[in-house]
Amino acid sequence: MSSPYALLSVSDKAGLVDLARTITESGYRLLSTGGTARVLREAGLEVTDVSEYTGFPEMMDGRVKTLHPKVHGGLLGLRDHADHVTAMELHGIEPIDLVVVNLYPFVETVSQEGVSREEAIEQIDIGGPSMLRSAAKNHGTVTVVIDPADYGEVAKALASGEVPTGLRRKLAAKVYAYTSAYDAAIASYLHAQEDDAEAFPEVLTVAGDRVATLRYGENPHQSAAFYRLPMAPEGTLARAEVLGGKELSYNNYLDLDSALAIVREFPASEGPACAILKHGNPCGSSIAPTLAEAYRVALSCDPLSAFGSIVAVNGEVDRATAELMAAPGNFIEALLAPSYTEEALEALRGAKFGKNLRILRAGKFVEGSVAQNVRAVSGGFLVQDWDAPGAGDDGSTWTIATDREPTEAEMRDLRFAWRICKHVRSNAIVVAKDGAGIGIGAGQMSRVDSVEIAIKKAADQAKGAVLASDAFFPFSDGPEAAAEAGITAIIQPGGSRRDEEVIAAANAHRIAMVFTGTRHFRH
Repeated sequence: MSSPYALLSVSDKAGLVDLARTITESGYRLLSTGGTARVLREAGLEVTDVSEYTGFPEMMDGRVKTLHPKVHGGLLGLRDHADHVTAMELHGIEPIDLVVVNLYPFVETVSQEGVSREEAIEQIDIGGPSMLRSAAKNHGTVTVVIDPADYGEVAKALASGEVPTGLRRKLAAKVYAYTSAYDAAIASYLHAQEDDAEAFPEVLTVAGDRVATLRYGENPHQSAAFYRLPMAPEGTLARAEVLGGKELSYNNYLDLDSALAIVREFPASEGPACAILKHGNPCGSSIAPTLAEAYRVALSCDPLSAFGSIVAVNGEVDRATAELMAAPGNFIEALLAPSYTEEALEALRGAKFGKNLRILRAGKFVEGSVAQNVRAVSGGFLVQDWDAPGAGDDGSTWTIATDREPTEAEMRDLRFAWRICKHVRSNAIVVAKDGAGIGIGAGQMSRVDSVEIAIKKAADQAKGAVLASDAFFPFSDGPEAAAEAGITAIIQPGGSRRDEEVIAAANAHRIAMVFTGTRHFRH
């Protein structure tokens, strides 16, 4: 009886030759196509072309080469089923007991700038997924490998004389996970190419590559992992490079994402910005002429809460900024920036907490890199457009509701406070002065309670400061409390049934009030 075939056809040739040698040493004959066959022959291995085996040539620029009964019959035929065995013998179909296939790089192709629709479509693999799915269906006797990361484990099993059933099952499950993610990426790309594409397709498949299994979730009794969307671009948390420190936790990821969202509100072209996060809310935020000054001011907003915090900045961390961060008495859990100088990294790693500091390099922040927000609920998930930087913030829809207009200085602080406010849990209030968030009121059931908390945090600095509210004031009690603390200008969406009452209270205290017409709830 002839030895079974192993079919190898890969776009990623890394590790291929070493695995192929182990396969042949384990008694398999090699069956291959195109470039894969060429690489194997150049390595001195004996290979049979698929076209020679099937008696049918490759055609249509390689679009048709493995879609043949002699291939799929060899993959799908049940070895212990008499009718299947008879059919295989009748039609000259030999068993293919091992398949090593990875797919055309569709995601990598469409992630490049300037790729045409025609180029993208040519990277849609047909034969590869078909062979993989056929082999995976028959995993009772066929070993199927899609991920080069599994080559070592498969080679070890082959060298031992047998691939265990459990390993074949695991590899088959991975095939269906990978091919479903591959199809989801194609569907997403083609949907986006439609001129009249709906924002939310009828069927939405969310697929991710596991980046890390975490020690635990929000609490020690919860399991957790971090996944990356296949087409996540540079400048997102999923693409950030971890340069050192302790393993990131579930809560670290959440806080880092919130911090990143804040500094993305401030393009580097507008100057340095810094956000300091604790439990999902900013306890410090600032814009300043230098990054070191932005961090110093942000830290001064609430230094007590900032101990053990998450920090994000919108520009390259230099030595001066790093030395401030590393100063005695500070403690930062994680730091995210587009880039770092070598001197900055040296200073950060030399801090008392430097051994444990998680340092992340995010790369350039790409405009529009996060399109939609997906959030799980019981039995399903919600999808919405991201509350992106600039949404309702350019001032084009803003109106002055009060008799007094804001001064230029007040308007600068109002714009700053409004951008920060959208990243604070509702009901959200931000008190700001001189480009810094000096008081935050977050997550309260009553808006006036949030006002009072923010004012308490700001303390004496509230005099002459401005205040932002993520949604309208339902009553005049919020502005009344703000006036009593010395707030001179307020920004809010407007739209309450009691707007006239709220405006009257502001006018009575000579407070300038801006209506934006846009709400920024964050639940």
